[in-house]
Amino acid sequence: MVLTDSSCFKAVFTNSIMLPQLQQPGKVILAGAGTGDPDLITIKAVRYLQQADIILTDRLVSKEILTRYANPLAEIIPVGKQCRRGISTPQKTINELMIEFAKQGKLVVRLKGGDVSIFSNILDELQALKAHNIPFEIIPGVTAALGAAAYTGIPLTARDHATAVRLLTFYKSTVVTEDYWKELSQTDDTLVFYMSSETLDDVVKKLTDNHIAADKLLAVVEQATTPFQKVYISNLYEYNTTLKNKTYISPSLVIIGKVVNLHQEFSWFNSNNQESEYYFKPLTGSGYILDIKNENILVA
Repeated sequence: MVLTDSSCFKAVFTNSIMLPQLQQPGKVILAGAGTGDPDLITIKAVRYLQQADIILTDRLVSKEILTRYANPLAEIIPVGKQCRRGISTPQKTINELMIEFAKQGKLVVRLKGGDVSIFSNILDELQALKAHNIPFEIIPGVTAALGAAAYTGIPLTARDHATAVRLLTFYKSTVVTEDYWKELSQTDDTLVFYMSSETLDDVVKKLTDNHIAADKLLAVVEQATTPFQKVYISNLYEYNTTLKNKTYISPSLVIIGKVVNLHQEFSWFNSNNQESEYYFKPLTGSGYILDIKNENILVA
């Protein structure tokens, strides 16, 4: 038998028996894309996007990031979530996609909006990767709180205003206890609520019922750092006549504290003041279904 050297494969013989070369495992990169402004992505995340074989991307990732930086040969698979609309790619499916492609020796970039470690399902994904011995890296991104604060001129901590910040969520009533509402109402820390614009009426009621200081203002930042960013400011005790029952475009972030008073003085970002539009288009399907047996990804 004549063996021909090839860059694609090598045959190894021991005692005249050919041993198959084992497939090298791939790798998964869990990367934050930052908030809406595509210039906020990190250089390291860009480098991996340029090398990626597979990109699993969230809904809240700027399409311009993929247009600018993704490897033109990469397969881009949307795995967005929009749970309140009943439209979502199940986390189990996302985990299976990462594992299946990595086992094929591919470099997989799991691209998440904002930062990968703040109110994301990174723990589920890390546990899945660890259970299957898949190598991974974690690349941080600009989280929504930092992007919104910067682009509204609201420093989250500032002398004589706040010395700490709390990142919170109130997407359902059981997330925050009554005792904790009392603490949140009395603290001088800046409060930042993720995924809470739809429950904002309840947030304000809880804080005012517990006598939050009247010099603390509320800011709702809609689609932060995008051309469609809008900022709504209100005194918490005037909320019922200013912003109650208002609907906000996703994603929207809520900042509460004395620091919000600084917005008028230090606001610098000129956003699009026309009628509100979606920067991140809403999902229209029900997600993706992984059919591992037949190696198919199906749009549901």
